[in-house]
Amino acid sequence: MLKYGIFLVLLCILEYGTGLYFHIAETERKCFMEDIPDETTVLVNYKVELYDPRTGGFAPSSPGMGMHVQVRDPDDKTILSRVYSSEGRFSFTSFMPGEHIICLYSNTSSWFSGAQLRVHLDIQVGEHAIDYSNTAHKEKFTELQLRIHQLLDQVEQITKEQNYQRYREERFRQTSESTHRRVFWWSLIQTVIVLIMGTWQMRHLKSFFEAKKLV
Repeated sequence: MLKYGIFLVLLCILEYGTGLYFHIAETERKCFMEDIPDETTVLVNYKVELYDPRTGGFAPSSPGMGMHVQVRDPDDKTILSRVYSSEGRFSFTSFMPGEHIICLYSNTSSWFSGAQLRVHLDIQVGEHAIDYSNTAHKEKFTELQLRIHQLLDQVEQITKEQNYQRYREERFRQTSESTHRRVFWWSLIQTVIVLIMGTWQMRHLKSFFEAKKLV
């Protein structure tokens, strides 16, 4: 489905964030797959570094450099498409459960003339995407109130994850039943075809022997 290089990150447990980096060249695209429950916030922090041939390492990119970010839901509908700067963060909320694809690529090749980029990526899902220090400052929570708020968010996220697992189990069951039905009907059709072919061959042989006056 994707024409460019694809790097897939499959997360089975969404309570933990993912920190990584990857290299990307001009016009190249890197995509990540996140299995996310519905109504879940995803926060992505990123930083782009430019390869320095003089030192053989990576240095902070120029101010004009940026990355195009595209996010698609399980129905392949675009829910986010925007050009960001060389360092920052973006977030989105899932409206349906399933595999969401996050793609990043340079918005133009004229900035670095074919040089290699290193992109640092940190993906936070669920309550890990919430800045509780900022929430405590805005809402003027005490330490106990903030802790209770965190626990409530964790319980809500666990509930979403359980609902999503039940959704996946239901889809898997439906797929298994559909496969079983198709295998059954295919076997039945094969059996009927074999019986028809056997009957036809017997009638044909009988007609042949009768024509030759062998029987």
